Amino acid sequence: MRLEHLLIFGAVMVVTWFAAIYFWPRLLLSVYRRAILVKGFGDGPVPVNTLYTQQEALFADPLHVPSGTSKLASAGVNRDTLLSLGWLDLSKGPLVLHVPEMAGRYYSLQFTNPSNNTNFAYVGKRTTGTGAGDFLITGPRWTGDVPEGMRHIPSPNRAVLLIGRVLVYGDQDLSRAHGLATQMRLAPVH
Repeated sequence: MRLEHLLIFGAVMVVTWFAAIYFWPRLLLSVYRRAILVKGFGDGPVPVNTLYTQQEALFADPLHVPSGTSKLASAGVNRDTLLSLGWLDLSKGPLVLHVPEMAGRYYSLQFTNPSNNTNFAYVGKRTTGTGAGDFLITGPRWTGDVPEGMRHIPSPNRAVLLIGRVLVYGDQDLSRAHGLATQMRLAPVH
């Protein structure tokens, strides 16, 4: 009887372990999605299909978060890049990402598939250069032509987590870097 109990316990533990490994990343991304869309990161909720750029005040003084600002805003403090976040829903059609002229400045936009937590595309200095550009982001079943002058980013999923970073050279450069980060925009295709 003891061996039978041990085998049942072992089987339950293995199933639990596999379930935890499989669902843990999805659970974390679900929490992250809720934080972005419902709680926001300082300025209130971030609407779907928009980019939110970290406030200058939070970047300049992350240890003294302004009153009324979410504690989430100071999580993951990074002292050399401004963060931009967005949650995309491509079920209603493609989106256009506009990136301004960065004049040699380091920046990156990371496209993450939330269903398996893998990155499937990057836009930035190392991959697409620092010139201004427009990128067509499409869902998995999209058919159509990419407008002239745009580059195509096909997504394996209708939901996309977009994380952007713009390098800040120093305290005197913060306003300029923030201005560039807020010029990165998402819009529906006209």
